[in-house]
Amino acid sequence: MTAIHSTHIAKPATVSTVMLKVLAALLPGIALSVYCHGVGVLLQLLLASLTALAAEAAMLRLRGVAVLPALKDLSAIVTAWLLALSLPPLGGWWMIVVATLFAIIVAKQLYGGLGNNPFNPAMAGFALMVVSFPAQMAQWGSPQLPLDAAAQWQWIFLHTLPAGSVPDAISSATPLDVLKTGLRQGQALAGLLPQSSAQGLIALGWLAGGLWLWQQKLIPWQTPLAMLAGLLALALPLWLWQPAQYASPLLHLLQGGTLLAAAFIVTDPVSGASTPRGRLIFGFGVGLLTYVIRVFGNFPDGIAFAVLLMNMTVPLLDQYTRPAVFGHRKGRS
Repeated sequence: MTAIHSTHIAKPATVSTVMLKVLAALLPGIALSVYCHGVGVLLQLLLASLTALAAEAAMLRLRGVAVLPALKDLSAIVTAWLLALSLPPLGGWWMIVVATLFAIIVAKQLYGGLGNNPFNPAMAGFALMVVSFPAQMAQWGSPQLPLDAAAQWQWIFLHTLPAGSVPDAISSATPLDVLKTGLRQGQALAGLLPQSSAQGLIALGWLAGGLWLWQQKLIPWQTPLAMLAGLLALALPLWLWQPAQYASPLLHLLQGGTLLAAAFIVTDPVSGASTPRGRLIFGFGVGLLTYVIRVFGNFPDGIAFAVLLMNMTVPLLDQYTRPAVFGHRKGRS
């Protein structure tokens, strides 16, 4: 989510107020991420926030726009946090800096800033990194082999580990990556399923935050539910058909940031559809594409690419799903 749209709330609210509530809604998932992955999560959030504010300020000054009022709306911080929570928690400092610079400068400011970006900035930054640095993006660390705070900071900034540290603590692949690689090598699905409940626990934090945003009338119900329905529309029948080859729908819901995307990414009112029917189509398309890329594509997860592809359809969705004006037939001026 990067901006506010009047169709998302029942009462007028400032952009900064809405963004502050979005940041608050992220806190349960952040707390659980720190619990599972360590304080490196907080360092990534800090680096992303500082980079986003600096990039936003520089671009606003170049464009001749007042800097302080724009920074106070907190939209850059929301983008930074969503991006930091999507990247590996122990990724090198340069990864979050490069991704955030691209998200703010290219995906947001070059299109005119807040409210004008056709693509979700956080997902644009993520897509840049996963295409450019796939190996580094696949290293998420192991919750079973946690590093202490000092070791995490040392790894993030210096890319070295203290003596006696286990390499698997920083080189473990994501469950979805392990699953896809193992199945392609002919391994049994049962032996590839994640042994840790860390991602599932974190997913509950995103779910709690999303439900609170919905209760606050800050996000619509159509897009998140449609995304999950689109994902299940393929995951459920394929799992029922060949459970030894395709992972269960529950795994797809709890892994890969699915609930983070459903609550905080596809609900972006700027880059997403703005009509009720358009939101249903948009969300369903994101869910379908996410599953197709996850299971049949070359990347371990497909949420970012699914969101960006569906962002391209938003102008058509908004045009052809607008309710007819009273007294006029649809499609006539």
